[in-house]
Amino acid sequence: MVNTTTATSDRAFDAVLCDLDGVIRFFDDSVVTRLEREAGLPEGTTATIGFAPEHDGPLLLGRITRTQWAESIAGALSSRVPRPRAEALATAFTEADFRADEQVVGVLRLLRGRCPLVLVTNATVWLDGDLAAMGLTDLATSVVNSSLVGMVKPDPGIYRLAAGRVGARLDRCLFVDDRAENVDAAVALGATGVLYREVADLERALAPLLRDAPSSR
Repeated sequence: MVNTTTATSDRAFDAVLCDLDGVIRFFDDSVVTRLEREAGLPEGTTATIGFAPEHDGPLLLGRITRTQWAESIAGALSSRVPRPRAEALATAFTEADFRADEQVVGVLRLLRGRCPLVLVTNATVWLDGDLAAMGLTDLATSVVNSSLVGMVKPDPGIYRLAAGRVGARLDRCLFVDDRAENVDAAVALGATGVLYREVADLERALAPLLRDAPSSR
């Protein structure tokens, strides 16, 4: 079960640890969906393959490049569609456009000066460029990127590392993620957990820290 009990002290939390994808960043899958329909594949086929552990596991640990990731996806797809279609799907998937949810970003920016924010993300070695493209290089106090630290959520070590980056104890941290297994792992280590589904989840969790801040809406 996810623990949503707020810690008690002068400050609700000493740090906020927040996921990136599925909370702050969202990808545009419209091109991939169109190509899947044209190829006669069920919608989501490419994502299922691309995010399978044998394909994105090495990527999230920094062991393969984007090109190698695309090649592995195309190889798996080529048993179902002609190779040129497989390559087009893999390229569209691995190079999909993305955007930041500005409402979520606005809420998180209110933490500045109140509480450290650490992004804890299963991400790629090119994440810094992606953050720059979204104008988010200054959003967090620190970024813990799985591909650079050699650990992926829900490995307990990545949570301990994230809290340590800002000198916080995990039992004094709020952890936000859109995947239940990642939240449950953080809670098992003593953190307060929030399973993210909408911005209201984040606003409620941060209310003790932001009660004096202007509205994000």
